[in-house]
Amino acid sequence: MATPTPEQAAQLLFPPNVQYNNNRVYTVKFLSSCFAGAVAGVLGLQNWLGFAVFILSTLLTSASLYFKCNGRPEKYIPGGWWELVNPGQENIFSFVLVWTLFFGIVHVYD
Repeated sequence: MATPTPEQAAQLLFPPNVQYNNNRVYTVKFLSSCFAGAVAGVLGLQNWLGFAVFILSTLLTSASLYFKCNGRPEKYIPGGWWELVNPGQENIFSFVLVWTLFFGIVHVYD
């Protein structure tokens, strides 16, 4: 059997399932970035060390989602691997917001 073209492969995806998967991936990445911001704030990380926590969190979350997809994310999410690794602009802003919130709460009198 011939390998399907990308257009044919996209037709095999059921839109409600794709929407559900995208919502779940977005939620997991959002919670991961907020948790990473809380960790960076509580630890008192500043400058590039805080952003290193965000990058590490994004990579670990992407790797766990990759394994959850049995190594074939393009089967479940349009965009495949890139969609898993892409942190998204709103997640970066959420990370910074939670990072500064927890940094201010924990280290206010340092």
